[in-house]
Amino acid sequence: MQAQPIQVDLPHNLGREEAQRRIAANIHKLQGFIPGGAQVTSNWQGSQLNLGVGAMGQSVDARIEVEERHVRCHILLPGLLGMFARPIEAMLRSKGGELLLEDHTRS
Repeated sequence: MQAQPIQVDLPHNLGREEAQRRIAANIHKLQGFIPGGAQVTSNWQGSQLNLGVGAMGQSVDARIEVEERHVRCHILLPGLLGMFARPIEAMLRSKGGELLLEDHTRS
């Protein structure tokens, strides 16, 4: 079965630096969104975050590009996970901004 790509743009008004700071502060939340937990590796290259997510015997590669007015998420779902591309894309569109860009440092 062929890998299924997903691309989702999440608009924001934070500016690149603030959006990147919030993503860095929230990336640990990914583990809690995956049933059974996951191993998440991350590596920043400038304003791009490269992710590896391992769960349930599968590995997913993702890239998050942080821009001034949007965050672009690229995810490549391998094999059978491709069947879940539409629900995953819908979840990213509805909850991705909350997950990645939420700020708990200011009360």
